[in-house]
Amino acid sequence: MAGTTPKARALGAELRSAREAAGMGLRQLADLLETSHATVSRWETGQRAPKPEDVTAYLATVGGTAEQREQLADLARDPDGSHWLSVGMPEQHRQLATLLEIEREASRITTVSPLLIPGLLQTADYARAIMTTGGVPASEIDTRVAVRIGRHNAIVRKNPAHLRAFIGEGVLNQLIGDSEIMVDQLRALLKYAELDNVELRVIPTRCGWHPGLEGPFSLAEFEGTRSPVVHLENRVSALFLHESDEVQAYLDALDRVREVAMSPAESVGLIGDAINETESTQ
Repeated sequence: MAGTTPKARALGAELRSAREAAGMGLRQLADLLETSHATVSRWETGQRAPKPEDVTAYLATVGGTAEQREQLADLARDPDGSHWLSVGMPEQHRQLATLLEIEREASRITTVSPLLIPGLLQTADYARAIMTTGGVPASEIDTRVAVRIGRHNAIVRKNPAHLRAFIGEGVLNQLIGDSEIMVDQLRALLKYAELDNVELRVIPTRCGWHPGLEGPFSLAEFEGTRSPVVHLENRVSALFLHESDEVQAYLDALDRVREVAMSPAESVGLIGDAINETESTQ
């Protein structure tokens, strides 16, 4: 599905940023490239994927660096491929920017997080504790925490996305940071659970096999005909999937997760119990 992939959208967003940084209008750039402004607009929105030579000409016209031209031309070589795997920087930064855009545009987000509070629901202190212990350079932590917290906008904005969050029971009893940080995080979960657009469900430890045991994943769905997108992430890499058969595999996986998860009411009660237990140890 040309021009609708996460990779094509990431490429378009970087092209647009380069043009705006140069202070150049869309029609002005289109005239210099001797193409229509509609074509350039489709490149920038990811609706149409430019060829590597188009990217090179675009960036040369707006004064992009040689490194930027090389990186984005490489990104343009397979923008409609079935996978987008990022390993290391700057690819992971590029994928993160795309994830933020996907979450901003999604009508429904489903996340399965068996080992940690989902990023969309993390408090600043919880996120900071993970990054500090996880070895993130101190100079990057404030920026990364701000980005993490900014993701909350997807579910609290006007016309928010509907969030379904499945969280492993063990997550409630982990000690990320200290007891105070955990209590604040658990209370934040209860506040989010009060929102009409948030469905929070705990996956009990004592249950049968379910796909969440294979690792965390998230699924973003959109209004209209745009295809859903699956996002997978680990310590050193991240992956977007958008082909219909791959997405269907995760939709089927969610059916099994729903079968074993507690109800929203049971989940809220269990979180309340975890708060009381954690507070008693302070």
